[in-house]
Amino acid sequence: MSPAPTTSAGPASSGIPPSSLPTSTVTENDTKPSSSSSSKANDLLPRYLTNDPSRTGYDPSIQWWMNYFKILTGQITPEGVEHYREDRYKANEARDCARCEADRDWLFQNSPVIRFLREKVANLNGVLDETNVVCRRCPSRIVVIPGNKDKGEEDRIEVARQGGGFSPDHGILLCANEMRNRGHLEDTLAHEMVHAWDHLRWKVDWFGEKSLRHAACTEIRASMLSGECRWTRESIVRGNWTLTQQFQNCVRMRAIQSVMARPTCKDDVHATKVVNEVWDSCFADKRPFEEIYR
Repeated sequence: MSPAPTTSAGPASSGIPPSSLPTSTVTENDTKPSSSSSSKANDLLPRYLTNDPSRTGYDPSIQWWMNYFKILTGQITPEGVEHYREDRYKANEARDCARCEADRDWLFQNSPVIRFLREKVANLNGVLDETNVVCRRCPSRIVVIPGNKDKGEEDRIEVARQGGGFSPDHGILLCANEMRNRGHLEDTLAHEMVHAWDHLRWKVDWFGEKSLRHAACTEIRASMLSGECRWTRESIVRGNWTLTQQFQNCVRMRAIQSVMARPTCKDDVHATKVVNEVWDSCFADKRPFEEIYR
């Protein structure tokens, strides 16, 4: 299954302090600029970081528990922690995928929301089963986001992850290494199944080739109906304890993050504008449910 074009619950990212940035970064496609203008343009492109033990403190050649002890004692930088996490995901890939598949099969049989969405997808002549709802390890990306030096902005590091995705041509991807437990997988699967229902019902323009409004609307609906923004998830898991408008804020924020992942989206301002344009109609649309149950 190919990587899906939409990400579940918005791609998660975490910031790393600018002080841990390397003075030089090796990228996968480094090319020598032909002019000063192209060099300046290249300076504004994101760059992927690879691990350097002398910079991060994380040494993959030693035992994992020794690196874990170094993390506990503060000998590894935040960037190094992310490289360590990714290597542990690789080592535990078979275990994570097996657990993900077992939880997926259990949810197909026992989860009310998953069974309901599966039935509604079938009513539109769609099929979702173990052949096109697959569990895989999803690599994270540690990216340097260059600051605008003309404006005095510092470079920053972000870690981009995803919990899952939907592809009209392939089905649903569940990122086994990112699933905390069965409840998390249920939210992620429900999110992607709402996308599947939307695609069968309306033929969504997923990549925003004509307009990003389709993508914004389906992301609003998926975050609203999947349960990923319910108060217990927001407060206990994410630490957002606001009592008023927290559900709406979560749905809006996650929709904006997902729209930003589209190739035709310029920036967060563009994504916010599109989400706001469709907010009222899409937030009120609870189909195929009658109400928000989770």
